[in-house]
Amino acid sequence: MHPDEIVNYISAIPTGYSEVMYNGKKYGMSRTDFAGGRSTKVYAEELGGSDHLSFNYYRTKNSNLLKTCEMPEQKVLDFLAEMTLLKNSTNR
Repeated sequence: MHPDEIVNYISAIPTGYSEVMYNGKKYGMSRTDFAGGRSTKVYAEELGGSDHLSFNYYRTKNSNLLKTCEMPEQKVLDFLAEMTLLKNSTNR
């Protein structure tokens, strides 16, 4: 996946709490931005299940960096590409 695609996927996630569908299951997801948007943390947890997803994304002058939290990078990339936003904290 091209770095610009990753940025676009992350940018489409609302800050705060959201609910998304992924692989036929509902997840609660939170996005928090730090350092004026140069750092983003995303955590998603399957509602009623045991799956979770966690990563940080850093935007620097020279590059962007995806850092997953104890899971394969491909799992995060698949989740970002395939999840569907259901509702977020602003439209509950």
